[in-house]
Amino acid sequence: MGKQIAWTDQAKSDVRGIERQAALQILKTLARYAISGRGDVKQLKGVEPPLFRLRAQDHRVFFRDDSDHLEILRVLDRKEAYR
Repeated sequence: MGKQIAWTDQAKSDVRGIERQAALQILKTLARYAISGRGDVKQLKGVEPPLFRLRAQDHRVFFRDDSDHLEILRVLDRKEAYR
């Protein structure tokens, strides 16, 4: 059984602004991670509470990983993600 996914309003808005095909791929990548824990994930350094980054093609999904759910905070193009 995978983890539940909770979206912030900002993250929902971010996904709505992405081209449909790319958004669907991001959702598939996120679902795979929530179910299996597989994906290109990295914990960001110097951030408390811990914040993680998942690569999904040209986008980055920023989230917090609690024991039973993922809280999706932002979904950004990689060019904008680290500014």
